[in-house]
Amino acid sequence: MPGSRGAFAAVRIVALGARPLSVPLREPFVIATGRMDATCAALVTVVLEDETGRRAQGLGEAAALPPVTHEDQPDLLRGVAAARDVLEGETLSDLPAAAARLVGTLPEGPVARAGIASALADAWARLAELPLHAFLGGAYGAPAALTTDITLPIGAPEYVAGLARAYHDAGFDCFKVKVGRDHRADHAALRAVAAAVPAARFRLDANAGYTARDALELLVRLTADGLALECFEQPCARDDLAGMAEVAARSPVPVVADESFRGAEDLDRITGARAAHGVNLKLAKLGGPAAAVALGREARRRGLSLMAGAMVETRVGIATMAHVVAALGGVEWVDLDTAFLLARDPFAGGYRAEGPRLVLEPGAGSGVVLTQDGRMG
Repeated sequence: MPGSRGAFAAVRIVALGARPLSVPLREPFVIATGRMDATCAALVTVVLEDETGRRAQGLGEAAALPPVTHEDQPDLLRGVAAARDVLEGETLSDLPAAAARLVGTLPEGPVARAGIASALADAWARLAELPLHAFLGGAYGAPAALTTDITLPIGAPEYVAGLARAYHDAGFDCFKVKVGRDHRADHAALRAVAAAVPAARFRLDANAGYTARDALELLVRLTADGLALECFEQPCARDDLAGMAEVAARSPVPVVADESFRGAEDLDRITGARAAHGVNLKLAKLGGPAAAVALGREARRRGLSLMAGAMVETRVGIATMAHVVAALGGVEWVDLDTAFLLARDPFAGGYRAEGPRLVLEPGAGSGVVLTQDGRMG
């Protein structure tokens, strides 16, 4: 792998810690299973030291989204504190060894594990003098660029249409629309967005809120309306693979598993049931960037398409996941928009935004830093 030093030189964990990361949102984030008004996360920091005594600090975001995640912010802070007591002073040989150590330390804390794993990868890549995507096994070269959708929450038709118009003015024409509470009300909101932005493209996300019957009814209505649909994310409950498979068999667009996909065992179940055409990769549920890359590659090997997503995350989590996309050589659907939904940004670097286009900046690690006056909560 390119770089003046070995990418997997052994490192020692000098310090590990976390603090609350609660950044207000511009608008309430309403999905089928809940509402958020601010991020519900922990900022994880790791300091690593290599065999020559060089040190680097890495940042990771452990992003909760109750009730989608079992962990809430206090759980994340307790989890990182417990991991600190065990891991500080330990030497790690490579990312797989680090991942295994984290699973053994926090077996019931996938979101906290993801934040620590992200910070470890960031610091390790900085020591290796590699961009994070190259450290994760991607091609080393020019800065990567990707184009994201923008999320519209559940809401009254006129409210959601107004948000869509404002986002369209800022350059967005692909909307991930939250649905899943009432398919008739959702239909009305989608029609309002289509009327407000005639060139709109749609990605539906029910967050496990529909029965197969209601999901298919919505698809029939939207197809008759001529809306430009790209995919349908998690139409049915996490464990309702039969319902997911029914929708997948009859849907005119790909069905993407999100809540139903949280690791390798779920991948087996999804493919066995033919419950989806693709899976949504997220740091918080898969255990960090290295795990997301590995599972993305395995899903592709099985013929599944990929979406890159996030919880409600800041620039830290979004930049890390953008490097995962670059390491994979791109994905079919990019949904890395939540930093645009925040009322302020306590971080800088990592990428520059050109409307919906995210361009990774050159440099080592994720490139994200906390601003001098950054307020996190």
